[in-house]
Amino acid sequence: MTLPTHVRIIEVGPRDGLQNEKQAIPTQAKIQLIEQLVDAGLTYIEAGSFVNPKWVPQMADSGDVFSGIARKPGITYAALTPNLQGFERAIAAGATEVAIFAAASEAFSQKNINCSIAESLQRFTALLDSAQAQQIPVRGYISCVAGCPYSGSVDPQLVSHLAQELFTMGCYEISLGDTIGVGTAGQTKHVIEAVAHHIPLENIAVHMHDTYGQALANIYAALEMGIGVVDSSVAGLGGCPYAVGATGNVATEDLVYLLNGLGIEHGVDLEKLIQAGNTISAVLNKPTNSRVARALSSQRVA
Repeated sequence: MTLPTHVRIIEVGPRDGLQNEKQAIPTQAKIQLIEQLVDAGLTYIEAGSFVNPKWVPQMADSGDVFSGIARKPGITYAALTPNLQGFERAIAAGATEVAIFAAASEAFSQKNINCSIAESLQRFTALLDSAQAQQIPVRGYISCVAGCPYSGSVDPQLVSHLAQELFTMGCYEISLGDTIGVGTAGQTKHVIEAVAHHIPLENIAVHMHDTYGQALANIYAALEMGIGVVDSSVAGLGGCPYAVGATGNVATEDLVYLLNGLGIEHGVDLEKLIQAGNTISAVLNKPTNSRVARALSSQRVA
């Protein structure tokens, strides 16, 4: 299959990238990051989440972040929402789109959101009904599509069934997440193939972690399958507190470099993107996880 001519990048850094940081990150630094990412050309920013602050303290100021952004037209400012209450808070704060999440593993679902997969889907019914009534787009995440930290391998047919359920319930797009980064290119193709039996390829996205250094290879495999939407996190920020040893998401800078080399359009200015990643990394007092950013920044210094 031919590669897509254009890829839509879903920037998850401000939410998925920052949510597990232990240190307090100033609200203004989060707002600056979002505005820098938009200035770099990203048109979809996952800007925060409206979960119980007791579970994710770093996202407790998401309402202030949303109200503080100098918004630009044509940009999607999305929020992660676990239930109807979170959805209502997100919409009140000005989120233009929301995301919900389910796991392709019963063990992970219990550890992560304290309920079974079936119960998690039931929880989303009221949220999706309300979103549909208000014409708010809802994106669905499926975690652990390539493996679970608690129960090991995951059946692609389970992923496929779950994706079909979320799509039927009203999610316009399903993002397949390799939460612990154990997936391989061949495995990625098998999962996409299984899901594509029930959902059009244009409604499938991938969300890859780089624990085993396979994220870009898995993304390339997805592109070969015809996938045109990829999640990524500036500076490779992020991880998962329920997946011990899981490193960050694939770095947006590294993804953009890959797409540039393939001649695939994406609309992002790599230089400005690197600047955004380096700025938030300085706030966090740690080096960027983007290999491309490290390489190009060191060349400038030299």
